[in-house]
Amino acid sequence: MLSQLLTLFGFFALVLVLVYWINRAVILFDQLIADGQSAWVFLELTALSLPGVIRIVLPLAALAASIYVTNRLSNDSELVVVQATGFSPWRLARPVMIFGLLTTMMTLALTHYLVPTALERYYERRDEIAQNVTSRLLVEGRFLTPVDHLTIYIRDISREGELMDLFLSDTRNPDESVTYTAARAYLIRTDNGPQLVMIDGMAQTLDTETGRLLTTTFDDFAYDVSDLTGSEPSDTRGASEITTFELMSLSPALVEETGRTRAQLMLEIQNRTAQALLALSGSLIGFAALIVGGFSRFGVWRQIIIAIALVIVVKIVESVAANMVRVTPEAWYLAYLPTLVGLLITAFLLHLAAKPKKRRRIKEVAA
Repeated sequence: MLSQLLTLFGFFALVLVLVYWINRAVILFDQLIADGQSAWVFLELTALSLPGVIRIVLPLAALAASIYVTNRLSNDSELVVVQATGFSPWRLARPVMIFGLLTTMMTLALTHYLVPTALERYYERRDEIAQNVTSRLLVEGRFLTPVDHLTIYIRDISREGELMDLFLSDTRNPDESVTYTAARAYLIRTDNGPQLVMIDGMAQTLDTETGRLLTTTFDDFAYDVSDLTGSEPSDTRGASEITTFELMSLSPALVEETGRTRAQLMLEIQNRTAQALLALSGSLIGFAALIVGGFSRFGVWRQIIIAIALVIVVKIVESVAANMVRVTPEAWYLAYLPTLVGLLITAFLLHLAAKPKKRRRIKEVAA
């Protein structure tokens, strides 16, 4: 049974990862291609987003595998035969529990290390791409408007990256408009951000109130284009970008860097563990909800619906608990409430499955 669970888990995980990943990759592809980025950048960023997608998918794949395997064993009457030999539902649940623990361990590795590491690198690359204005500004033969009220035109770009016959119109200031022309220009990166260095050019400043035009020629002039690249790169990290091993120090430097309190950092650690434990409770609920119905010629589709409904209940509890701990981080232990509810539901269903006579009486009363 354990081998079947792992096999089906791998299949469902692969399918769900592809679905989630393709959906996210399409959005990322549109953004990067619109900014003129290469296919290599696209592949790098989508690869860095994979750990986060896998973390979301693993509990769902565990639930799907548990329901599918239990349903197939029930349809083949294998569960009935095994129970007839004296195996209790609690004994049958052992392989599912081992399977749930294995998926939980995989999810723990993702939530505590792989996802924060990939997320930190993802944000670093995103900031680097945002600062790389070459793909946005260095387009020859076209009038570009990277931001409102600013237009740039480049006649030609040499192989060395030299911009020939540059035209730049800046009308963002309502009191005056400035037009720059230059025979040559270079786009360079400095510690203060990217700079557009214009060579042998002229600046024409028009005062919109008086209508006076001031003309200034220059040999070289540096124009700051850092505000055209989006947000400035940040030297600080968020709590989600830091591995659990580093978060556990709860050092004052870490508190200052993340802008979180010690209680909030502790809550981040507990949330990661609680998310991983949902894989255990989900797989057990999927098994227990199907085995409680016993064998039926009409299948166990009702039990499948019940299993999905119970998982939804656990997710609702998770949402409520998340809102509570967000308001009161000191109550971080509430992050484990969804897992506890899932395990209690599993225990109740297995107890009900172990007493078929009692279960029949409940059905008769309900009827």
